[in-house]
Amino acid sequence: MRSAMTTLFAAAVTATLLVGCAGSGGLDGDLTDDWAALPPPAAFTPAAGVCQAADFTDVVTLAAYEPVDCAGPHRVETVHVGAFPVERASAPAGGSAELRGAFAECDTRATRYVGDEWRVGRLRLSVALPSGPGWAAGSRWFRCDLTELTTVEAAPTVVVRSGSLRDTLKGASGLRLGCQQTGRTASRVQTLAPVECGKQHDAEFVGVWRAPDTAYPTRDSDWSPLYDGCRSVLGRYVGVPDDADLSFRSGVVVRPPGAGRWRVGDRGVRCYLWLSDRTVTASLKGAGPAGLPVRTK
Repeated sequence: MRSAMTTLFAAAVTATLLVGCAGSGGLDGDLTDDWAALPPPAAFTPAAGVCQAADFTDVVTLAAYEPVDCAGPHRVETVHVGAFPVERASAPAGGSAELRGAFAECDTRATRYVGDEWRVGRLRLSVALPSGPGWAAGSRWFRCDLTELTTVEAAPTVVVRSGSLRDTLKGASGLRLGCQQTGRTASRVQTLAPVECGKQHDAEFVGVWRAPDTAYPTRDSDWSPLYDGCRSVLGRYVGVPDDADLSFRSGVVVRPPGAGRWRVGDRGVRCYLWLSDRTVTASLKGAGPAGLPVRTK
């Protein structure tokens, strides 16, 4: 009898609790209609101002996206994230006007990010796109990534750096290109190696000339505009007239981007003065005609 009474009492308490729950807090006992609707799935978009420990890749998947604090070791820094039109059905092809436009936007943003034309430093700018599945899911971004290099000459190595590149070229910086010592044959510069301007050297970085949107130079005649453009940059840097005598004052070394980078829109040509007949132990920036006289032989 005691057992039966206990069971009846427990059942009554349970029924009371259920009635009380249904009548308090606005609950109606239907567990399916009180959850907020889940938001629609959104396409993945990477962030700007973060870094990546892994090497740059031109296609980025969500699974491989692992941003890190730029204060720690990293190989890549994202300086800007732009967007293609949402109506595009597929990623733009290499060499397309859309991809060149993306590079142009990255070019401008990278310069703003570091505080000066990014090509005056040992830096490389690259554009990354979503993967095929990412594009199908609605991603339309392009990512602008900067990488520090050991050299802007042939066979560079990526530097694992700590610290952001933001504003790093606003003033003096170890990243800046400066005085150089050439490795050359009798008539042609083959390599440029950085050297302190207070030591003997025969070349110096003078700035960047932006080539027009033309085909990549392959024939000797195609290179003439690049040399002419860099001579003008050289004249402004040293402070000498850009006239017929300029070629008798100094040689010039041009370093355009590679054919692949040219194809995606990189038109920045690095320019160097070259003293084929002597060496100096100071920068020639602003030296004027006295520092870069017309050679008579």
